[in-house]
Amino acid sequence: MPTGTPQPAFVLVRPQMGENIGAASRAMWNFGLDRMRLVAPRDGWPNPKANAMASGAGRLLDEAQLFDDLPDALADCTYVMATTARQRGMTKPVFTPERAMQVAAERIGRGEKVAVLFGPERAGLENDDISRANAIVSVPVNPEFASLNLAQCALLMAYEWRRTHEATPPETTEMAGADWAPVQEVEALARHYEERMEDAGFFFPEHKAEGMKLNLRNLWSRMPLTRSDVRMLHGVMRQMVRWKERG
Repeated sequence: MPTGTPQPAFVLVRPQMGENIGAASRAMWNFGLDRMRLVAPRDGWPNPKANAMASGAGRLLDEAQLFDDLPDALADCTYVMATTARQRGMTKPVFTPERAMQVAAERIGRGEKVAVLFGPERAGLENDDISRANAIVSVPVNPEFASLNLAQCALLMAYEWRRTHEATPPETTEMAGADWAPVQEVEALARHYEERMEDAGFFFPEHKAEGMKLNLRNLWSRMPLTRSDVRMLHGVMRQMVRWKERG
């Protein structure tokens, strides 16, 4: 059974190749979507090539709804978006994929049923299909090569849907079991290096010494050090001092 998560239906209009249907189902399930509707697939349905390509997302294909025409597929929907890369000469809102899925989330949150249309691989949606949509979704692609594969387009839309529901930080650091070094440990490291470098006569000439020490401490503060890093750098300095003393 489909998950209970409110979400848009992805409507594949007259898809031509079973492999692309399977790849689209895989793209949907990558991002937690499982409402697929198929309108008059060229090679009939079910299609074993679609199942082979689904690679773990076969449940979506088993539960996909099959329709003879687009009006039937959209009968229960209150808002429809059509994906297309070409200008259609129709007066409709044109959304980026990001904005489209924001609008979808807003409307679904109010209890509406939203559908996203994807056209057949060879030429995309026809004007008659798009005339039934409330809005157009256009991807800012290379104008000299604007055609997206069906599964690529489904993946892009599914990804943007996921982004509306999960606050994923734009950057994280994999700590691999380490902890960031607290200020007091970085301070002790800076003091260790400053003292040993002072002993070695590094801070010369004397009138530049304070500025050099300030730059060195600024360097430590800019470095994202873990506690393991701090221990290693203490060890490096101790070993260098021992080596010098042995010499």
